[in-house]
Amino acid sequence: MPVPKDTPFTEIGAGIPATYVPARNTIFLSLALAWAETLDARDIFFGANALDYSGYPDCRPEYLEAFTRMADLATRAGVEGGVRLRIHAPLLRLTKAQILTRGVALGLDYGITSSCYDPAGDGAACGRCESCLLRLKGFAEAGLADPVKYQAAHA
Repeated sequence: MPVPKDTPFTEIGAGIPATYVPARNTIFLSLALAWAETLDARDIFFGANALDYSGYPDCRPEYLEAFTRMADLATRAGVEGGVRLRIHAPLLRLTKAQILTRGVALGLDYGITSSCYDPAGDGAACGRCESCLLRLKGFAEAGLADPVKYQAAHA
């Protein structure tokens, strides 16, 4: 299916977008949970964001709270009363601009990142899908130049 393009900002996040992948974060977190329990780790870090996002149901605080409750029911530590696993989502309530600013402060090279759902064959971002639009808005609000290569149609 074609990736939606040029969605007005007022409509982004208003519903679950066509780019939604069913249970994606549930799968990732489940694998992380199993691996963490195997390693006797106490913490999982999850990069979901509930502000400036496209409306994915598994990026909301309510989802993270429910998954954490489920993890307490599904792990040995949770059932036997050991040290419970903690899921941290440090980006959950930050705007894209705040996330970008923190990344720059930490030395992240955003030139090696991409957010595009529909890149060209050479990897150039489309600049028109919801993810690109949110990324460009975040860079603008942070007062930063986005170093990613965009397709000529966007330039």
